[in-house]
Amino acid sequence: MTLNLTDPAILFPGISLLFLAYTNRYLTLAGIIRSLNQKVNEPDSTNLREQIRSLHLRVQLIKYMQASAVLAFICCISSMISLVIASEAISASFFFASLVILMVSLLMAFTEILLSGASLRMELNRKTASR
Repeated sequence: MTLNLTDPAILFPGISLLFLAYTNRYLTLAGIIRSLNQKVNEPDSTNLREQIRSLHLRVQLIKYMQASAVLAFICCISSMISLVIASEAISASFFFASLVILMVSLLMAFTEILLSGASLRMELNRKTASR
């Protein structure tokens, strides 16, 4: 396989968009957690505590998603640097590592999306039970 300098550069916009998406999810969850924390001392707040635990897990996942995306970006840059100093084998290894790490990040994002559905079910159950 012949790796060109532009090949790793193709991942830059995708990784940057992932950062934006992950950051938006993080900020949204942070706002929800803050609003739920204000209500947690109300009577019948068991459901709220469960939601906060679920949101905490999702925030942890998002931090790992962001960290793995950063690592993928670093591997991508290392791949380009290796190409500049004419070490194609090392460059291909870095590029492959960046793809694998990016896939791990996306799998964590998939898991977080599934957890968000569970959080919505908790909220709907709370609304239904209060009626």
